[in-house]
Amino acid sequence: MEREEPYATEEEFQQNVIRYRDIPKVALVPGITSHILSTERMTAIFTNMTPNSCVPRHQHEHEQIMIIVGGECDQLIKGKWHRLKEGDVILYGSYEEHGTFASAQGCQTTEIFAPKRQEYMDKLEAVKKSLGK
Repeated sequence: MEREEPYATEEEFQQNVIRYRDIPKVALVPGITSHILSTERMTAIFTNMTPNSCVPRHQHEHEQIMIIVGGECDQLIKGKWHRLKEGDVILYGSYEEHGTFASAQGCQTTEIFAPKRQEYMDKLEAVKKSLGK
C-alpha cells in the first residue's frame, strides 16, 4: 500500500494528538495517580499504583476495560482474587464489584470507562485550577 496523503504539519499534530503525560496527574486514592482524559461519551485513565497501594472494593455504573501495562496486582473479579501481570485485560460490566491491591513492585494500568466519568474530569479540573492552568 502506498501512502498518498501528506504528513500532518506540527500545528495539525498539536490539534489532533494528546500526549497523556502532559496532562497533570490526579490522585484518585492514596498511592494511586492517573492522567485522565475524556471524549463526550468515554474516559481513559493512565494509572500508576505505588507498591502495596490499593483501590478498595467498589462498583459503578460505568463499564470498564482494565489493561495491565506494567507491574502486577491482585484484582477482585467475580468475588475471587486474581494475580494479574503485564498484558492481562479485564472487562467489567456495569455495577460489577471489583478492587485492586498493587504488588510490592507496583502496577501500571490503562483503563477505559463508558459512559464518561464526570467525577474524574471534575478532579482533573480542580488540579488544573490549583496549578493555574
